[in-house]
Amino acid sequence: MNTVVFGAGSLGSLVGGVLARDHDVTLVAREDHARAVRESGLRLEGAIDGRTHVTPAATTDGTDLEADLAVVTVKSFDTAAAAAALATGSFDAVLSLQNGMGNESTLASRLETPVLAGTATYGAILQEPGVVECTGRGEIVVGARDGGPSPVADRVGAVFADAGLETTVAEDMPRRLWEKLAVNAGINPVTALTDTDNGAILTEPASDLARAATRETARVARACDVSLSNREALVSLETVADATAANTSSMRQDVLAGRRTEIDAINGYVVDRAAEAGLEVPTNRTLTTLIRTWEYGRSLR
Repeated sequence: MNTVVFGAGSLGSLVGGVLARDHDVTLVAREDHARAVRESGLRLEGAIDGRTHVTPAATTDGTDLEADLAVVTVKSFDTAAAAAALATGSFDAVLSLQNGMGNESTLASRLETPVLAGTATYGAILQEPGVVECTGRGEIVVGARDGGPSPVADRVGAVFADAGLETTVAEDMPRRLWEKLAVNAGINPVTALTDTDNGAILTEPASDLARAATRETARVARACDVSLSNREALVSLETVADATAANTSSMRQDVLAGRRTEIDAINGYVVDRAAEAGLEVPTNRTLTTLIRTWEYGRSLR
């Protein structure tokens, strides 16, 4: 399968690198990373089996590309720009492997090709240009963005699995996306604001705050006609936090690097949907306000 990875940072480089062992892959990345990959290839390190050096194509220009699949891994606030660039090319399918909610709708509004939803729990860090480390094995889940069966998702899932990525094809993606959102709403802002590893939210005092954000998110999901109980959301929160206890959340990575975060598509999304449903989500609102204040203070918004 010929694949374009649009926004090849940490996760995108890991996924693209594994696929590049057996398939044609083009990474759309920042200049320093793209240059290193063109000159010396991509090195895969950490908790990943198989060949550790691959040679995908790499570019900074995401326009006028053609492939069987485009995997979108940009930050949520760059999704509209990614969609505009992808619209100049030709793809059989587009898969969002992004944090937060609303990305698939943004892509679908600009593209005529089928848009798949996806989640990824692999840990990845771009250690330096041309070098990506898998910090923890996880799972990729793909499926139709509105749920139900999808032959396109079946094909993508089979290719990913054959390449060595733990992959599941699911028919309940709306629920899975909300479940992931509930987990991220509890882990990301708390660890970013306190500069702690994911495991910090498993014990007091952070556990109460994280659990409150997750419960609120599950409540909003139900108001959006997605069946996600508080108990199910909390079990997922604790399972992910335990499995990734030593990991640095993506939002904490952004804060440490002085970059804009994805708060709008995570806790901010919960706040917006809650307002539409007439619900109060005070924990998510507070966490959103604190992260946005940090961003404003550093002229990132």
